[in-house]
Amino acid sequence: MTDKTFRAFMRTLSALLLTLAVALAASPSALAEEGASYPHVNINVHDRGALQRGARLFMNYCVGCHSLQYVRYNQLAGALGLTEKQVLDNLDFTGAKFREPIVSAMPEADATKWFGKVPPDLSLEVGNRGADWVAAYLKSFYLDPKTASGWNNTVLVNSAMPFPLWQLQGEQVAVMNPPEGGNAATVTELKLAHPGSLTPAQYDQAVSDLTTFLAYVSSPDELTRSHIGMWVILYLVLFTLFALVLKKEYWKDVH
Repeated sequence: MTDKTFRAFMRTLSALLLTLAVALAASPSALAEEGASYPHVNINVHDRGALQRGARLFMNYCVGCHSLQYVRYNQLAGALGLTEKQVLDNLDFTGAKFREPIVSAMPEADATKWFGKVPPDLSLEVGNRGADWVAAYLKSFYLDPKTASGWNNTVLVNSAMPFPLWQLQGEQVAVMNPPEGGNAATVTELKLAHPGSLTPAQYDQAVSDLTTFLAYVSSPDELTRSHIGMWVILYLVLFTLFALVLKKEYWKDVH
């Protein structure tokens, strides 16, 4: 290998290391949000406290209708730092076994009857739509007597889902632009008409926690992957330094 060829090889290796570092730094949810126009929500799937609070919110307000069929209860134990008993006592409301997936107890026939269709599984929701979309959706429900559920949403218009977190956020009403030029009325802003049990700041934190948990279940191996990835990068850096030293040793007598 000539000196010129070796330098080209080292430049290629450096570029690959940089690409790997960027890939490890970017979560699946961040990639999914490319081009999104929703307010940014600051989440960190390595924040165990946020994961625990988000899991509690999901199990108390969401799992009655929505499943997480690609995630098992035993996976939650490791990510949330809980024992098997703590998971089964506090997060398992269906009597499922520790190694079984998280499935809603609602029969599909009843779900179709009540909502018109089976509520979607949320295992990949953040990975598909992005964390910013999910957080914006959870903040954008408002009262609408024209819909079957009594609620509407500015992010997902005419959503069939009733608002499960209304006791926490409260009841919002929409300020509408009147119809003009044959166009339908549009929502200009949402106002909190009846406060919930949480202040707006506390509700924002609750949404962030729930979104963090859903980001984790969208890619449950991310915690392990990012941990191993740092060791891989460290190994490659050390290997590169070793290759440089070895190259100098081999070429020191070459003129």
